[in-house]
Parts: sequence; structure tokens; C-alpha cells
Amino acid sequence: MARRRDGVYLVDVTSTKRTVHALTGLPVGVLSFALTAGLPIGLGYCAVWSLIYASPDAWALTATFVVLTVLAPVLVVPAVPRLTALQRRRFRALLGVEILPAPPRGRWRQLAYHVLALFIGTVGATATAACWLAGAGLGAAIVLGRINPALGLLIPATLLAAPWVARAVAHVDTAAVRALLGPSRSEQLSVRIDVLSRTRADIVAATDAERRRIERDLHDGAQQRLVSLAMNLGMARANLTDTPEPARQAIEAAHDEATQALAELREFVRGLHPAVLNDRGLDAALSGIVARAPLPVRLNVAVPARCSPVIEAIAYFIVAEALTNIAKHARADRAEITVERVADRLHVVITDDGRGGATLGTHRPPGSDGTGLHGLAQRAASVDGTFALHSPAGGPTRITVELPCAS
Repeated sequence: MARRRDGVYLVDVTSTKRTVHALTGLPVGVLSFALTAGLPIGLGYCAVWSLIYASPDAWALTATFVVLTVLAPVLVVPAVPRLTALQRRRFRALLGVEILPAPPRGRWRQLAYHVLALFIGTVGATATAACWLAGAGLGAAIVLGRINPALGLLIPATLLAAPWVARAVAHVDTAAVRALLGPSRSEQLSVRIDVLSRTRADIVAATDAERRRIERDLHDGAQQRLVSLAMNLGMARANLTDTPEPARQAIEAAHDEATQALAELREFVRGLHPAVLNDRGLDAALSGIVARAPLPVRLNVAVPARCSPVIEAIAYFIVAEALTNIAKHARADRAEITVERVADRLHVVITDDGRGGATLGTHRPPGSDGTGLHGLAQRAASVDGTFALHSPAGGPTRITVELPCAS
């Protein structure tokens, strides 16, 4: 094997595959051109030639022209994807180049490559074969005494040039095949956007499913044990009235702690994912939020058909967090929530008569009580929803959210 100064082989498996790629480019190019451009050109030429040099009353030739004109595209259209698959296998096997499939609308670009493949294959195969054959031809001519032996110095040069020629041919052919057989840049970006959208939807769904699982585990496990513990301590507190004062105080303190822990756990479980949302839908779940709100809230829900569980969960948490923010920061006397489904969109509108001035800023200045509305906007954006805030100084504040029901 010939070796470069930096230790890289000039003639190795890769170089051999590049040479084979360049040499096979000619027959594959001829086949591609014949089945794409050559076939309709040949058929059309034969038909027109027959019409020009035949007698005017030769209706059979006219019919032949029409048939061939229709037949050409019928034969070319199915040939293009098969030729494209052949070229992809060729590039994968010989160059290790994976050509991503292009969308059907890129068929014309594929046709252009199959026409161009003849010229790339002809030039590449001729140049590569010439380098290898030149060395062999010079050696034979020297042996036969046909040329000056001093020209033998050209033999290593031609043999060493052959891998570089094959490499250049592979580079040019790869650039052409990526541009014409593979997806365009805009198509690649579109595919990436689709993949990212599906991945994000899967993550959102998985997160919601995990919330549901944790809620079920806590409800059926730790919460039930705390209920049992609180009941037992309550019974002991009520019945063991004649116990010593220190023991009775310890039982009372333990009962109070168990009751408080149970209340906090129930609130935590409800924050993870309310069971009523699964069982009775968004209307009942929001009614529970409104009933627990520290200020008067008017609720209007018009959702004749339920949305997906993920969308209902996001709408529920947006309303819950918005009411929490109103209670903490808005200094409002009342609030109103309207939820309605219009076609395939869920509209959620939350208003309050507070002081206003709310913003979506991600950074809060020191000492600011903040609103946390940026988190609500992120929840909506996670499913391609929209979030709008209108909160002039002095109020009122209006939050408008639109969510796609089918997500």
C-alpha cells in the first residue's frame, strides 16, 4: 500500500471502494439516463420521424405517435423511485453515505440527478480508469520497447493519482446526490420540526401520565395510611381520657400532626393531578377550584365534548395557578373564569378587578412580589397553545389562553 507522509493510506479499502464507485457510475448513469431522459427522447424522436417521412394518410403512424407520447411518462414515473433506491444502495455500500429519502414532491430533483448521473459517471469512470490504465500501459510499452524507459517514472505518478481522482469523483457525486436525491434544506428543517413536535408532545403526555401515576400511588398508599393513622389517633384521643396528662397531650399532638399532614398531602395530590378531572371532567374539576378560592369567582364552562386528558390537565393547572396569583398579588375583590370549546380549540379567559400591572417578565426585580405568569405561558406553549395578557395599571387584568383540543 502507498502511504502519505501523515501515515494515511493512499490505496486502502476506502480508496478501492471509491474507485469501484467511480467505475460503476458509468453503467448506472447510462441506465438512469436511458430510463429517464433517453426513453422519452428516443420514443418522441421515432414518432416525429415517422410523422415527417410517412404519407399523410398513414393514420397508424399518428396513432403510434400518440401512444408513444403517453407511454413515455408512464414508463419514466415508476422508474425514478427505483433508480433512486438503486443509487442510495450504491452510495451506502461503496461510500458509506446515507441519503435521506426526499418527499414525493421532490421527484423532479430526482429526475434531474438521474439525467446528470450519465455525465458524472462518464467523466468519473473515464478519468479513474485512465489513471489506472495509463500506468499499466506505460509499463507494457516499456517492456515491449515501444517507448523510452525514462517514461517509467510516470507510472508511480499515475497510479498514485488514481485514488485522488476517485476521491474527487466521489466528492462531486456525493454533493450532487445530496442536493438532488436527498431532501432540501427546507425539507430537512420541516422534518426536524415535525420530529421535535412529536417528541415534545410525547414528553408532555409522558409527564402527565407520570403525574397521574404518582397521584394514584399517593392516594392509594400514603394517603390511606395517614387516614388510618389519623382515625386511630382520633379514637385514642376520644376514648383514653383517663390516661396521664403527658400521654394524653402526646396523643393529641400526634393526632393534630397526622390531621395536618393528611390535609397537606391531599392538597399536594390535588396539585399533582386531581382525580375528579379524570372522573367527571373539566367542569367539575374547575368547580372544585372555585369553591376553594379565597375570593368570589364566577365560573362559566361550555365544553360539550371533552378534550384530550393532557389539554384538560393544562387548562386546569393554568386556572388553578392564575387564581392563586390573583389571590396573592392582584388585591382583587372578584374574578371570573370562562371556558368554552370552539371547533377544535379550547378558550380559557380569566379576569379579575385587581390593581393590574401584571407582566410576563421572566426576571423579577428584588423585592417584587411577581406574578409567575411566565410559567402559565410556558404551559400553554408546550402544546402549541397561545397565551395573551392584558393588564393595564389599575386593572382589570385579563388572561386569554387558547389550547388545541386534539393535542
